[in-house]
Amino acid sequence: MKRIWVVLALFMFALAEALATGRRVFYNLTLLFGSMILLSFLWAWYNVNWVQLERKTRSQRTQIGKIAEERFLLHNVGVLPKLWLEVRDHSDLPGYHASQVITSLGSGRKRGWTAQVTCRRRGRFTLGPLSLISGDPFGLFRRVRLFPATSTVVVYPLTVGLPGFVLPVGMLPGRGALHRRTHYITPNVAGVREYFPGDSFNRIHWPSTARNGRLIVKEFELDPTADVWIFLDMDLSAQADEMMQQVVEVEEEPIALLAAGSRFALDPSTEEYAVTIAASLAQHFLAQNRSVGLVTYGQQREVIQSDRGERQFAKILETLAVIRARGHIPLSQVLVAEGSSLSQNVSLVVITSSTDSAWVGALRGLRRRGIYGMAVVVDAYSFGAEENCRALLGMLSDSGIPSYVVRKGDSLSKALSTPAGR
Repeated sequence: MKRIWVVLALFMFALAEALATGRRVFYNLTLLFGSMILLSFLWAWYNVNWVQLERKTRSQRTQIGKIAEERFLLHNVGVLPKLWLEVRDHSDLPGYHASQVITSLGSGRKRGWTAQVTCRRRGRFTLGPLSLISGDPFGLFRRVRLFPATSTVVVYPLTVGLPGFVLPVGMLPGRGALHRRTHYITPNVAGVREYFPGDSFNRIHWPSTARNGRLIVKEFELDPTADVWIFLDMDLSAQADEMMQQVVEVEEEPIALLAAGSRFALDPSTEEYAVTIAASLAQHFLAQNRSVGLVTYGQQREVIQSDRGERQFAKILETLAVIRARGHIPLSQVLVAEGSSLSQNVSLVVITSSTDSAWVGALRGLRRRGIYGMAVVVDAYSFGAEENCRALLGMLSDSGIPSYVVRKGDSLSKALSTPAGR
């Protein structure tokens, strides 16, 4: 039985005896228990009011292996001190513990603390709401005040360096103008136009400027040799998963990316491996000033048109952070549907754990149109699936399609440095 019910029972007993007998001692006990109940209620109510609670997120974008951090500040704006306060956080970020117990917070005083967690799972997570909990010294009442404000933090997938990954020479198309305007400076000049404020001076075409008596700048077109499309297979039927955590060796930038040395635990699932590979390949090609696009069918169709630069990398990571293997469209159908809109002389990198040979035939069909593809096969057999990828790798080799294979526990940098069959 809660303490309040015991005190209430004693209060009712003392009141009944006082009215029945008229003895002074029972009137004093009635006053004592009544005053205790009233003061305890007011004390608990006061403790959770006249309090300001602030939270500041250091950054709303982070990455697996990096630290998410928040700063909290509790301010007592009342005229009386607070004996104890419990701040309870209801964030869903895995491993994040921001709750705190504050004792002896004087009038006008502030108390701050910092909460940190090393992010180990990608996704979009909610920070908050917060609950402020307190009570009275006798433990009769417990009051809860909710601070409903929330914010979000997006955890990007892990990226690793792939110094040994290269597109085969046969997949590199010849140079030529691709008729798509771009704000980047490329070797392909598409024409000239009037100067607008904000245009870089190295775009000015001086002969035209001298001839027209006003500033004229050059416009450029993309170079097709830089176009790489990443097709990430998020078909649910092609995935395999294990409940047990495994350690995957990550060799690239252990200090910048990882908080605990050069080893990091990835979830042992083909989905997480495939997403990490896609993010790493995007980083790899964009660092070479290649134009990169992304196609994936997860919860919904996601297509990011090819482009260059840091902003493109951020868009790709934003999509990969929240994509889940909940698709129901086979990879072969995705290749046929999306490949029909691609121009010739682009390179495709297919990342999949599917052992269905139909998508190999779809890649052969795209090659006849001048769209060259290669495959990164995540071996689902090593993750507990019943069927291995040996026959699929043989079919890729017979079709002249370059491929890499990644198995559970592999170093991604090493696995994507040696083509399958070598």
